Amino acid sequence: MASLPCNARIQLTDTLEQMQQGTLMRKVKSKSWKKQRFFKLQDDCMTIWYQSKRTGKIESAFSISDVETVREGHQSEVLQSLAEEFPPERCFTIVFYGRRGNLDLIAGSAEEAQCWIQGLHQLIEVATSMDQREKIDQWIRDWFQKADKNKDGRMNFKEVQRLLKMMNVDMNEDHALRLFQAADKSESGTLEGEEFVLFYKALTQREEVLSLFQDFSEDGKKLTLLELVDFLRQEQLEDEGTEELAMELIDKYEPSETARARHALSADGFLMYLCSPEGSIFNPRHRGLWQDMSQPLCHYFISSSHNTYLIEDQIRGQSSIEGYIRALKRGCRCLEVDCWDGPNGEPMVYHGHTFTSKIPFREVVSTLGKYAFKTSDYPVILSLENHCSMEQQEVLAQQLKTILGEQLLTTTTDGRVPTQLPSPEELKHKILLKGKKIGRLEDTLDGPGDEAPDVSDDDNGAEAEEERRKVKKDKESLAQALSDCVVYCKSVSFRSFQEARSHSRPSEISSLSEAKARKLIRDAGNEFVRHNTWQLTRIYPSGMRTDSSNYNPQEMWNVGCQIVALNFQKAGTEMDLCDGLFSQNGRCGYVLKPPFMRDEETLFNPSDPSSRESPGPITLTIQVISGQQLPKVANSKDGAVIDPLVRVEIHGVPADQARQETKYIENNGFNPRWDETLQFQLHVPELALVRFVVEDYDKTSRNDFVGQFTLAFANIKPGYRHIHLLSKDGTSIPPSSLFVHIRITEPPGPEQD
Repeated sequence: MASLPCNARIQLTDTLEQMQQGTLMRKVKSKSWKKQRFFKLQDDCMTIWYQSKRTGKIESAFSISDVETVREGHQSEVLQSLAEEFPPERCFTIVFYGRRGNLDLIAGSAEEAQCWIQGLHQLIEVATSMDQREKIDQWIRDWFQKADKNKDGRMNFKEVQRLLKMMNVDMNEDHALRLFQAADKSESGTLEGEEFVLFYKALTQREEVLSLFQDFSEDGKKLTLLELVDFLRQEQLEDEGTEELAMELIDKYEPSETARARHALSADGFLMYLCSPEGSIFNPRHRGLWQDMSQPLCHYFISSSHNTYLIEDQIRGQSSIEGYIRALKRGCRCLEVDCWDGPNGEPMVYHGHTFTSKIPFREVVSTLGKYAFKTSDYPVILSLENHCSMEQQEVLAQQLKTILGEQLLTTTTDGRVPTQLPSPEELKHKILLKGKKIGRLEDTLDGPGDEAPDVSDDDNGAEAEEERRKVKKDKESLAQALSDCVVYCKSVSFRSFQEARSHSRPSEISSLSEAKARKLIRDAGNEFVRHNTWQLTRIYPSGMRTDSSNYNPQEMWNVGCQIVALNFQKAGTEMDLCDGLFSQNGRCGYVLKPPFMRDEETLFNPSDPSSRESPGPITLTIQVISGQQLPKVANSKDGAVIDPLVRVEIHGVPADQARQETKYIENNGFNPRWDETLQFQLHVPELALVRFVVEDYDKTSRNDFVGQFTLAFANIKPGYRHIHLLSKDGTSIPPSSLFVHIRITEPPGPEQD
């Protein structure tokens, strides 16, 4: 397309030109499903489409920005199953963000495979390093591509009307025609190149941002450095190094060189800033690692997955290595593996007594070894559900040790009996096994585990006797080699908080079903919080959730449970909360609990906010101003334009749970204006998560989900902010956003005499 060339950052190499000519490759879904498809990189260098060789019909297209990475060789289960038939140098896998399935491809030759692998890597690099302005240009190009039906590089009014509908705009014809004619500078009756850019900019004019800009600009054309400083101090509550920040923002976001040289910000630059990471609701300082990582493990919430090997439901779903890779990439730090005896002495991983498919344990372990520390340096806990015979338990132990080597933690960090758990910092790059163990940790450290435990003064005879009986029983069902791999996470049955406290062994961990945990929260909230200050607790979903649905993790975090295991494969509010909590602190999978949940003497009980000393509730005031380019509802009938409303939900202690919503705006998903104010009282803000949801109002049936964004209250920046919406899968859907104003009011302090 001559009029909107490919991205300026892209150097057209021979490789890319070859991709633009197109290549015939095999798309593979299983051992028996291998079909020829013609793959072609579009002229914009940012879209790839493929068509069926037989029918010539365009089957599908995807954008480079949807692609996370490319794996070479037999790096997926499907391609591994074809290893005999096709050499690795002809095979590669395209991996997408979110829960979208991978694309496994086999090229006709090693050269063709290399051409696509290198070309894709080059394009992914460009897509991920685009700045705000380049992204906007890219969206313009994407829309132009979609709407230029006859591919002549120009757009007539009919094509423009179709485009408006695609963009969720319901505009009357006269107004659309006026914008079209204003942009058609050449008066050719069509828009091309720069004319289309003008049209897009007229369409995306932001009145509400312009009037805010004019409130602070004396001449209405620019913000001087001092005017910008005023705005940052008064509205954005930026109080440290405000002048340096203002200079930085001008350098980064002002498109005009003359304005930059004069240290001024134009209305365009002002909008760029508001749409940037610095103008986002999420405090940029909390994006990276910002918390103390040297406290005991039990002082953190830990991102945890249940039945990690499943990518569908619990009964017939497919077990897959991809489940582990996806969870680890999302920052998950506690994975689950169910092991059963397999053929030829090879233990297998699957959901027992169901029809889920099976994967060899050795493959899970080597995947863990490879991906464990790509997203985070902090420890991974492997929760082992062991159903194997003694012989295959020996194999489990041997595979863990040989494949993981140094990564597997097999002794305490200092060789001594721990009085408290080590910290994530001390356990960096280590994999900890959680499972049953023969005898007590102190016995294995003091000497060989064969001797019966000594009866010390504080042990009464009966207790020592029971300990001996337990060791004998465990020895009959548990292989010593596997037991030795368990150090800090010995699985024990939970009897009561009192019983756990009487042994006081920080290296033991109990797993509770969601129902049992709820009962304990109801009956002994404060004891539960205290227990979690010194020992780990794991919560898992009820066995009745065969559809992989999730329970609400918030009530478990409210009592300080660290390992709240969720079905990562199931999108929904519960996973939004999980992603929201763990999107901070460098997405390392560990979030430090608030101080009143780390103190063993704490009086805190989530059902009674007054149990924690505080001057009173905080008020959170959110003015929902406008929405920008909201996506269409997936598979909506006749591609109707949406009627959006915004709901704000507070998830926290019971007293803070709340939701409020705006009215809906008819037929405008492109630039709806709500201008409504919602207000919330937070008694325990340290535990609160705030979820913004956009829905398409439907008076006859349930509203449809459009987009959402969830974050911890602690990570909110006050002032005028954009909220960049995410899809159901938790992937970004640029340029969809909400524009809001946030005010946080602390209660008045005690009066001074």
